[in-house]
Amino acid sequence: MDKLVSILPYILMIGVFYFLMIRPQQKRAKAEREFESNLKVGDRIITKSGIHGKIAELAETTVVVETMSGKLKMERSAISLELSKALQAKK
Repeated sequence: MDKLVSILPYILMIGVFYFLMIRPQQKRAKAEREFESNLKVGDRIITKSGIHGKIAELAETTVVVETMSGKLKMERSAISLELSKALQAKK
């Protein structure tokens, strides 16, 4: 019983650490993977560096984004926001 009482604070710290740090990070990573897999040609997007454009081509890990100045090839993970749904919702 005495050993259990001395170990209990460590178990509680690990539990709190899991629910406050690890679990939210796993949820964010899952949402980001779903977002990347749901992209399609024609979606208007904003990259993490702030470039606005429209998806012209999709590959397994890369995407070609058509901008006002031409086409750019980048990684899917570089896309931060999809605007097509937001623009359609405003109409």
